[in-house]
Amino acid sequence: MAAAKKKVTSKNTKSIKAPSKKKPVKKKVLKKKVVAKKKSTTKKITAKRKSSLKKTIVNPSDYDSFAKSFVPYKISKTEKYMNKSQQKHFINILNSWKNALDSEQEKTEKLIQQDQSNFPDSLDRASKEEEFMLELRKRERERKLISKIELSLKDIEDDLYGFCETCGVEIGIKRLEARPTATQCIDCKTVDEIKEKQQFG
Repeated sequence: MAAAKKKVTSKNTKSIKAPSKKKPVKKKVLKKKVVAKKKSTTKKITAKRKSSLKKTIVNPSDYDSFAKSFVPYKISKTEKYMNKSQQKHFINILNSWKNALDSEQEKTEKLIQQDQSNFPDSLDRASKEEEFMLELRKRERERKLISKIELSLKDIEDDLYGFCETCGVEIGIKRLEARPTATQCIDCKTVDEIKEKQQFG
């Protein structure tokens, strides 16, 4: 009887110890899977953020965001204002801005040509037409910008670029980098803005 009791106790102890060895292994595997999932989600979020940043930076109609891709010109004390190196710097800025605007114009033209599908629902048709109208207005503003850029490039050829058209004073490198199509100095521009406010209220 004693031998039988010993066998039973030995069996019971084995059956109790066996599952305790397997449990921690299962927990470790689950933890690894959770960590892997977290890493994949964070990678996706960072990728989305990077793509959104790229989209905001490369926006040719908004020059302030577009200007971030250019390195500002370092002026030395000995060099003259609007020398050849400065002119080259602004030619590069104006040409790259013009090319970006031209490519945007081509994109919208292609979209309008491709998306001329007939919508059965009148509401869908109206919303699509409104989208096209907004795009066309945007492109009209961009066309005006392109004409201003072309005038600025012509001024560089004629050695008139960088000087105020009303008083003849130097506009300044920093102001031109902020607005490359500027034709007036800050003082003349502010006077014109005050006059416009007084006239049109």
